[in-house]
Amino acid sequence: MPGTADDTKKRLLAAAASEFATYGIAGARTGRIAREAQVNEALLFRYFGNKQSLFAKVYDALVVETVDDVPMDPTDLPQYAGALFDYYRTHQPVLRLSVWAVLERSDAPATEAVLASNAQKEAVIGAAQAAGVISDELSPGELLALVLHLSLSGSAISPAIGATVDPSIRRASIVAAVRSLVKR
Repeated sequence: MPGTADDTKKRLLAAAASEFATYGIAGARTGRIAREAQVNEALLFRYFGNKQSLFAKVYDALVVETVDDVPMDPTDLPQYAGALFDYYRTHQPVLRLSVWAVLERSDAPATEAVLASNAQKEAVIGAAQAAGVISDELSPGELLALVLHLSLSGSAISPAIGATVDPSIRRASIVAAVRSLVKR
């Protein structure tokens, strides 16, 4: 399948995202990724170096996509948590890739996209706290962590705490919990 190098990289990243979401890093096979992208496996290594580097690229793209698709308004963190909950329910590969990253890269440093996203979000949360719009009882980083983790409640990665709960009830609970966290 001829195309530009950018086209080839996009196909490889799309195939890798699917492979990693399904099998994790250890279970993913570069041969399957290359076949799915319709390129020679050697090209995968030429562009991305190794499987770990390829996963990092896929994960960074996922983070950027999620940030773009679910923008955060620091003055309405409850609705942000609800929107993330909705997004995770409709974008299961995002959840699976995140879980694989935690399970298989627990010793790896955070990727550039994660660091940049968190820094930007912490800064705007801090500004909202300084302006008195939301509570400053928790540090911006801790507040962000809680909002992100609450938004995962009831998802496929935490079936023990949400398998039988109606998603609309769980969403409302998440929004209420975050509202409590930020209330002045």
